[in-house]
Amino acid sequence: MAGTSSSLAVLCSLMAFLSLFFSFSHSLKEHNASKHAVDDPERIVSMVQSSIWNATQRRKLGGYSSCGTGNPIDDCWRCDRNWHKNRKWLANCAIGFGAAAIGGRDGKFYVVTDSSDDDAVNPKLGTLRHAVIQEEPLWIVFKSDMLITLKQELIINSFKTIDGRGANVHIAYGAGLTLQYVTNIIIHNVNIHHTKPTGNAMVRSSTTHFGWRTMADGDAISLFGASHVWIDHNSLSKCADGLVDAIMGSTAITISNNYMTHHNEVMLLGHSDAYTKDKAMQVTIAFNHFGEGLIQRMPR
Repeated sequence: MAGTSSSLAVLCSLMAFLSLFFSFSHSLKEHNASKHAVDDPERIVSMVQSSIWNATQRRKLGGYSSCGTGNPIDDCWRCDRNWHKNRKWLANCAIGFGAAAIGGRDGKFYVVTDSSDDDAVNPKLGTLRHAVIQEEPLWIVFKSDMLITLKQELIINSFKTIDGRGANVHIAYGAGLTLQYVTNIIIHNVNIHHTKPTGNAMVRSSTTHFGWRTMADGDAISLFGASHVWIDHNSLSKCADGLVDAIMGSTAITISNNYMTHHNEVMLLGHSDAYTKDKAMQVTIAFNHFGEGLIQRMPR
């Protein structure tokens, strides 16, 4: 019993000091929720708790020789020294309500070679904007370190992974990322900061559609009716509005391992008590660093 109590204490300390785990959910049956929500959210919460417990125990048993960190997400892929040869394995590593997000796992790789964003309607081949508007699933990587300043919000199409591992990618001093009525998105290992309001302009959202966009608030990442989304290992700070806003019926989301600093309104889950579809929102928030200079909405 003493060993069990000690293990429980270690786990509680890990959760208290190294991570924030938060699952925001209501019953599907009670609220007639989105088709993307699960009707047994307690099962998902239990699975998350079990995965953290198991990772913690593996770390203890492995000792200093183990590559394990006690974080089940990181242990899933970082223990493989050749992870860069099997990047898409990452899609198996999410936990919680966004665990089913596959991003561009079933598609080709797209290498971003051009950091420019000169035309939001007709983006150049090789740019991030050209990659994210494609209809097909894509796993998007970056040829080198780059600073991308978006002239208008980056509207991401379904089944896309933005994978910044292996490069130092900054999206800054312009617009942020928008996920509007799309599904299966993974955003991993990018730095988003100093975003600002943009809009009153034409912006392309797919290869077949562009349209007029009113002013965007300047969120780092904005989810609007999006589902199956995993936001992991990003650095987010100093944006004009929210760092992550999930509204208008967005659900099946995991926000994990992000480093958030120097910001006022950090994270918004649901924009209005009167909007009933947000009652079905299901979000897992785990292992994030809510750091220096944050003021409110952690989360709200």
